[in-house]
Amino acid sequence: MNSVISLSDIHRVFIMGDQTFEALKGVSFDIAAGEFVAIMGASGSGKSTSMNILGCLDRPTSGGYLLDGVDVGGMTTDQLADIRNKKLGFVFQGFNLLARTPAIENVELPLVYAGLHSKERRQKALVAMEQVGLAGKENNHPSQLSGGQQQRVAIARALVNNPAVILADEPTGNLDSSTSEEIMGLFTDLNRQGITIIMVTHETDVAAYAGRRITFRDGRIISDSQTGLVSPVRKTA
Repeated sequence: MNSVISLSDIHRVFIMGDQTFEALKGVSFDIAAGEFVAIMGASGSGKSTSMNILGCLDRPTSGGYLLDGVDVGGMTTDQLADIRNKKLGFVFQGFNLLARTPAIENVELPLVYAGLHSKERRQKALVAMEQVGLAGKENNHPSQLSGGQQQRVAIARALVNNPAVILADEPTGNLDSSTSEEIMGLFTDLNRQGITIIMVTHETDVAAYAGRRITFRDGRIISDSQTGLVSPVRKTA
């Protein structure tokens, strides 16, 4: 199975005045295409720093990172922005939708940055909205949608570029338990279609949806284990 993510001996050191803080201390792991991985750990464990590096939002101080076979280590800021838009889809706790923009246009945003023509953008966005169960809600503004529906818009936006990986940061953090179950059910369905998902969460019941759990403590991985869930259906070439 090909690795879509490969981290090798990642260190991340932050310098604050005359103090240094090592947030990551030699982190290594591979994630295969089609996996659903939960990253867990207490505040300050290194999980968020790791997620920022995976998302090409931060650079490691040392170590190697291959994203879908591409070495991102020596890339410029513009190159990182480009690969972030092409290879990654992001889902955040706070939805991060444009309040005065209809749902369909929120979903189209990554395609705008990619330079696609408006007709092609609209077609792809409609498919993504249907994929997350929001057909018919295209022209609703975020204020006209429930929290769960807003997160579905955010997931559609993450899917629309057909990314190699979806990175979800506490995706149920602003949702009640019933809606959280619906959103995690959606992630499970997407994963069964072969979509690779990496999710940061502090909630064990949310992490239980993933097929693999990586736990951080004090900048290191203390456990990396399969949860025993049935492997998803993999994409075929």
